[in-house]
Amino acid sequence: MSSGLHPVPDRRAPRAVILAGGRGTRVQHLLPNLPKPMAMAAGKPFLEWVVRFLAKQSFTDLTISTGYRPETIAAHFDRLALPGIEIRCEAEPVPLGTAGGFLHAIGRRAEEPGTWLVSNGDSLVLADLGPMLEMAANGEAEAVILGLHAADCSRYGSLQADSHGRLLKFSEKHPGAGLINAGIYLFTAGLFQQFPSSRPLSFETGVFPTLLAAGARIAVSSTSAPFLDIGTEETLSSAGQFVTANRGYFL
Repeated sequence: MSSGLHPVPDRRAPRAVILAGGRGTRVQHLLPNLPKPMAMAAGKPFLEWVVRFLAKQSFTDLTISTGYRPETIAAHFDRLALPGIEIRCEAEPVPLGTAGGFLHAIGRRAEEPGTWLVSNGDSLVLADLGPMLEMAANGEAEAVILGLHAADCSRYGSLQADSHGRLLKFSEKHPGAGLINAGIYLFTAGLFQQFPSSRPLSFETGVFPTLLAAGARIAVSSTSAPFLDIGTEETLSSAGQFVTANRGYFL
């Protein structure tokens, strides 16, 4: 099966952080003592499929931000061998929020130039990430959010953008069609100094409102790619079928 993805050019050397700190309270009874991203799907932990998806697009420098039962995640990825792919696990000392966990995971590397991709460890959006990287590489945007066209936005916050694709605001959950936040972000390193210093820190309620108020150029890259979030019993049970049906997207 052809995935239609375009490998990321080496000249940009983007790095990625996968957020895998949550416990998954809605499906916790199905995963006793197991972090939600480590739920099995098609013979592997779901989180490994997220790693393999990013590796397929030539991300070779991956950091996993962990929280609940970090040793479980670290033990699995210590054993996993993907040629040419470097995987680190960084555990939060206390719950830091999505953005706080991201900043803790990259540590002093936040001072290095370049771009950082952020992806959730409990969802898969099988989109070509090349357009997001191009927007940052050619100076169109300082940050990019992946927006997913959805028939029903009632489970997710939606994105409001202007006619040029610039982010205006995050909207509350609402029924009906719209563009939802797919949970994949790209940042140029120079923006990190503008992040709020409070902890815990959320991307949606803390970072992006602050950046918008400061006039940062934040673009929305839209897609209709296959998508799965394993946050409910129904979607968790369909994870294996989703991966199998889209096998060409993974390394």
